[in-house]
Amino acid sequence: MPNIVITTLNARFSHASLGLRYLYANLGELRADTGLLEFVIGQPTAEIAEQILVAAPRIVGFGVYIWNVEEIHKIVALLKQVRPELLIVLGGPEVSHECDKQEIVQLADYVICGPGELAFPDLCQRLLGGQRPPQKVIAAAPVALADIELPYRHYSDADLAHRIIYVEASRGCPFKCEFCLSSLDKTVDPFDLSHFLAEMDDLYRRGLREFKFVDRTFNLNIQSCLRILDFFLERLDEKLFLHFELIPDHLPEKLKEAILRFPAGAIQFEVGVQTFNPEVQALISRRQDIEKTEKNLRWLREETHIHLHADLIIGLPGEDVASFAAGFNRLVALRPHDIQVGILKRLRGTTIIRHTQAYDLRFSPFAPYNILSTDRIDFPTMQRLARFARYWDMIANTGRFALALQLALDGDPFGNFLRLADWIYATTGKTHQINLDRLFDLVFRAMTEELGVAAATARAALAEDYGNCGARGNPGFLATAP
Repeated sequence: MPNIVITTLNARFSHASLGLRYLYANLGELRADTGLLEFVIGQPTAEIAEQILVAAPRIVGFGVYIWNVEEIHKIVALLKQVRPELLIVLGGPEVSHECDKQEIVQLADYVICGPGELAFPDLCQRLLGGQRPPQKVIAAAPVALADIELPYRHYSDADLAHRIIYVEASRGCPFKCEFCLSSLDKTVDPFDLSHFLAEMDDLYRRGLREFKFVDRTFNLNIQSCLRILDFFLERLDEKLFLHFELIPDHLPEKLKEAILRFPAGAIQFEVGVQTFNPEVQALISRRQDIEKTEKNLRWLREETHIHLHADLIIGLPGEDVASFAAGFNRLVALRPHDIQVGILKRLRGTTIIRHTQAYDLRFSPFAPYNILSTDRIDFPTMQRLARFARYWDMIANTGRFALALQLALDGDPFGNFLRLADWIYATTGKTHQINLDRLFDLVFRAMTEELGVAAATARAALAEDYGNCGARGNPGFLATAP
């Protein structure tokens, strides 16, 4: 039985926790006495607590994030009821800021704020040796990346075969966007690139073909970026897939030349546009050249085989519906494959709260702390926009309605899709658990009844979309065809 268990709740089974594996890799001699357990959001909390206690640990370390804090809070409360003497240690971004305001922190024995790779093993050594630090909240010192062990060998063969594998060539971000936790970083800190690439080679040799880079600014250092791309070009096969977060206004010619060498399906770029409003950008300390961003996105979409995923945020201070709509339409015109419409969240520690009074920002008190209203967007309108985002994800980002959307969005993408979203919600009262056949029927009815698209035209487009996505049912809009 291990003395230590490190654990977290992932959003999905397919997500393998990089943070836990960093902790495990850096436990040194304690690694042999440590168990690593991963769970998934939605599992019964009592069953999770039971599985942890079966291991009979003396210390349990939880990785706490915005998406799992409420469920981990319940698990910690259960553990403390059943085994009050169990030492609970919390870490992760959700508990690294504003500790004094969180009930989960009050239940725990210790909280590590900041990087845990060195602070957690040190705390465990002391606790197992009978030394209990007097301070509950431990402010971890910044770590030198050269001093920590990389975690990649602790992904199992089953992880490599069935789960998303996260990797990072650097940590930190030089930008100060106030809605993002990375704005608290002082600079970008790269790992030794030769060592990192040797680890990537080991993963590749073990069979991994999908690498998801979590670097906030992958193309900040072009020379390092090119070395990484060259490394994967040398190993290119039909299964290789790479995901990078890209700074959209920084694509020098050498990087463009490297990008052009990759075939379709090999690379996805996630590009954070967030807003096209320069006044809002300035307000939230976001430095981004809008013209260069637009030019580069157009080049990526028209001249390369890259899968392009772009992000926009609803509810930023200073942005009203008209401004967001204009930015959305501008982005749609650039034709990224996916547009992730996100709702502003108040991440603990971020400086976005400095605008609370001036822009009347009202956030949910419950995770994930979504914006509820601002001085420009009232609560009912924010709810409409949240439904817009949900239906956009269901309809547009799945790629299943490609032809129908060309008809539905024509002229005013934002306005038309908002009308479509309003109609679907008024008809169903649901934003989840709508099966595919019913969704096709709803889109058909919304296009014809709300947007005025001719029934024959809408039916022909949707019928082709339905066949292209591999569906084999008999939705109502096809059954009623004349």
